[in-house]
Amino acid sequence: MRQQMVLMKKKLRMMEVTVFQSPEFREMKGYKPVCTLQLEAKDHYSVLEKTFRMFSVQDTFPENCSARFIRTGDIVSVSEEHKELAYYRLHSGGWKKISRIHVR
Repeated sequence: MRQQMVLMKKKLRMMEVTVFQSPEFREMKGYKPVCTLQLEAKDHYSVLEKTFRMFSVQDTFPENCSARFIRTGDIVSVSEEHKELAYYRLHSGGWKKISRIHVR
């Protein structure tokens, strides 16, 4: 009998994304929220990738944002309904999960 493989497609979920940036590039203190938006994605890493692509091209910036281009050291928080808030910092190797204490 022939086995059929059923691929499960993950459902897209609505997530709230907040971008935190320091006043000056490469500063490690004084992060302030510069943009909050709602995005649909499968998981945290796909929403981080969408956010990075959005803030890498001037024409795709949201209108109500005062953010600059996303660079190494910037922090993004991702929250889903009924789940804990997660914080990620952009490093040269990609996004890494951090604790909330770094945002202060």
